Amino acid sequence: MKTYPLLIDGELVVTATTDAVFDPATEQVVGHASRADAALIDRAVSAALRAFPAWSADTALRQRTLRAAAVVLREHASEISRLITLEQGRPLKNTAAEPLNAAATLEQFADYAPEAAAPFEEGGKQIRIIRKPFGVVAAITPWNVPVGILFTKITPALRAGNTVVAKPSEHTPLSTLRIAELLRDVFPPGVLNIVAGAGEVGAAIARDPRVGKITFTGSVATGRRIFETAARDIKRLTLELGGNDAAIVLDDVDPETVAEKLFWVAFRNSGQVCFAVKRLFVQRGVFDAIVDALARRAERTRVGNGLEADTELGPLTSRTQYERVAELVDDARAHGARIHSGGAPLEGPGWFYPPTIVSGIGPGSRLVDEEQFGPALPVIPFDDVEEAIALANATPFGLGASIWTGNVERALPLIEQLDAGMVWINRHAEGSKQAPKGGHKSSGLGVEGGGAWGYEHYVQVQVVSVAAP
Repeated sequence: MKTYPLLIDGELVVTATTDAVFDPATEQVVGHASRADAALIDRAVSAALRAFPAWSADTALRQRTLRAAAVVLREHASEISRLITLEQGRPLKNTAAEPLNAAATLEQFADYAPEAAAPFEEGGKQIRIIRKPFGVVAAITPWNVPVGILFTKITPALRAGNTVVAKPSEHTPLSTLRIAELLRDVFPPGVLNIVAGAGEVGAAIARDPRVGKITFTGSVATGRRIFETAARDIKRLTLELGGNDAAIVLDDVDPETVAEKLFWVAFRNSGQVCFAVKRLFVQRGVFDAIVDALARRAERTRVGNGLEADTELGPLTSRTQYERVAELVDDARAHGARIHSGGAPLEGPGWFYPPTIVSGIGPGSRLVDEEQFGPALPVIPFDDVEEAIALANATPFGLGASIWTGNVERALPLIEQLDAGMVWINRHAEGSKQAPKGGHKSSGLGVEGGGAWGYEHYVQVQVVSVAAP
């Protein structure tokens, strides 16, 4: 069984202490991840700090290196995607795009040229505004989209001239560590360092006073702890945290057509998506038809091992998440909910929970109020659209929200009333290469992705004022 090494200062480091990584479809070990200790974390940050001056000074080198990294990811895309499926569970036909999307991100930022601010005269002075990198950036990534989110973070950071210490989730580190092996000779030593381990490794990196910026995707609870840690040194932060996204369905839709789309924006990756629909508000005139169509779609969904060609939904990635979804559904049932599909774990090995449609509950139920991050969807009727908007906004989260209608003009005056960082009409959880991604309220701080928007969060502004002689 392979032990995957860390990447520190251009060297691959295999440690004596390792963490087993499990295939959630079989509950069998698929590999071991080397675990960083305090000395290795210090070494990684020191290497990044040492590599920073030369890396930040050479724009052409940064662009060439990002393009070369993209070539490597494309060449090894099949291997990487299979490893993601083995450790995370998503069907192979879905993970196939992840390394290719990461390569496209590298290419996008390699070609990106930030627009320089024009100098101006003021009171006998010339004023110039320039952008400077922070130095060492810590990138801490989640388990649900391990490679895609990694490159959303590190690519603009590297293009801006920062060096990086990255840490993947302990649940899905293998694909990231394999990429570290592949990119070892692509990046100059110390520019990209990848370490692994449980939460205390990320916490140690975040505490290091030499780290100038932290970018983190994960739970609100962990985000709060990182926020508190960063405050000690006034570190800059980008946080993409939890969500409890609402979708509002108006009564002028075609139920069958909309139900198919709603199913996938709720259950893609078995519901393990920050921006997935997690609360569905349906106007009463189409409520029964939508619930029935969703339940029928759920019942015919093929749930299984992600390596099998006909699998539509894989397992939950961890036993903890699997047990949490079961607990929330059981709690809803105990409080009078009606279960229209699923509602119980599947038999056999693996952390499989079928897509579950739930009605008969509302705000005040845990399944409605908490982020389930799994394949259980509460569907709630409403009569008045303003009521639905108020219910959608009545949450500490503010990641995404959507309105579904047969008449877009009807939704346009309503959509901006939703308090979320991303809102959609007749779609959900779809991003853009040129638009930012981020949340309101407890769902995050700052934005990522999106060309200039993503780049600007990895630089700081310096104002240069030159007096006339």
